[in-house]
Amino acid sequence: MSGFTKSELEAAHKAISSSIRKIEKVEITLSKKQPPPKAQLTLASRNLDALRLALSLIEREINNENLIKDRI
Repeated sequence: MSGFTKSELEAAHKAISSSIRKIEKVEITLSKKQPPPKAQLTLASRNLDALRLALSLIEREINNENLIKDRI
């Protein structure tokens, strides 16, 4: 167990998913600018990578909790 409740994990999942969608929109907007701002695009890309990693860890934790409950 992670020390977080399932509802806390689901709330974090929702918030991170929302942030990912927003940063993806920002990334598209930035890439259309001439010249494209490389530093901002790099930052957006790295933030997306980190958020996607966090999201996958949260999903794994939610799935692990479901597996544990199924076994009980």
